[in-house]
Amino acid sequence: MTGSIEQAIEAFRERQGQDPTRLEVDGGPRPKALVEAERLASWVRRLAPQASVALQIAPYCQHLERWTVPRSEFPEGRKGYIAWRTSLAKSHAEKAGAILQRLGFTPEVIEAVQRINLKKGLGHASDAQVMEDALCLCFLEFDLVQFAAKHPREKLIDIIRKTWRKMSEAGRQQALGLALPAELSELVQAALAEG
Repeated sequence: MTGSIEQAIEAFRERQGQDPTRLEVDGGPRPKALVEAERLASWVRRLAPQASVALQIAPYCQHLERWTVPRSEFPEGRKGYIAWRTSLAKSHAEKAGAILQRLGFTPEVIEAVQRINLKKGLGHASDAQVMEDALCLCFLEFDLVQFAAKHPREKLIDIIRKTWRKMSEAGRQQALGLALPAELSELVQAALAEG
């Protein structure tokens, strides 16, 4: 491997920093994709302190330039949503692979990053499962509040159950320790109790 982890992360941070959508974080607007990549990387570090090279890089390209492919380009409904997500995952993996190849990473590292991007190997102790746990934890910690404001209780409970099923036991333990607002904490408890 001639490419360095730092070079790869910086290359992906630069790309994610071009997201025109901004989030208000730490008192100022920042590119949404970059903030989300940093949050994802933070969860990966907590879940896997001894992460492989691929797993250290993957959070920064998991949703690489996602804003360039709007959801509106795909049909409405669940089938359209799944088609959009599948198309995005392939695009993220291809773009990440091209950048890593340019930086001199070995085919093995590139393939490992792409496997994580494509979520291959879920359901057992794998880098892909760590990433899935990190994605679920980011959703619960940062996105559930906004999601709850837009959806009825029944739908929220269903989504929380589906999120829970995607996670490993280690991820679930982390989720139970999240400092959620009281109404969301109650919702999570209700989803788990009713599930």
